[in-house]
Amino acid sequence: MKHKIVVVEDDQPILDLMEILIKKMDYDPVLIPNGLDALTYVRSDPPSLILLDIMMSPLSGWEFLERLRNEYNMRETPVILFTASPLAQEKIAELHDPKLGILQKPVTFDELKTTVRKFLS
Repeated sequence: MKHKIVVVEDDQPILDLMEILIKKMDYDPVLIPNGLDALTYVRSDPPSLILLDIMMSPLSGWEFLERLRNEYNMRETPVILFTASPLAQEKIAELHDPKLGILQKPVTFDELKTTVRKFLS
């Protein structure tokens, strides 16, 4: 069975690109354009990994992560954050979450592949 990767991103061109790249890595992508719908989805059908944009509305990536970990108690699900913000690395360090990673935008295919495989191995 292939690993299922949920991509939570409100920018449709990035979602389209992630679908292509995740399929190229031989995983099953599930594309969700906002955090609220993604929380509903992952609660009913937990994925192997979540790729999560930080800057979204109405629910930011940080708010999604807090709810995922605390309200839904999904602490073992790996989450990789996508961000263009250089400040995100500091906030991630403060969380002390071994199942949390980060990719700085723009992301290369090799960076994505290496990081995803690290969390799924």
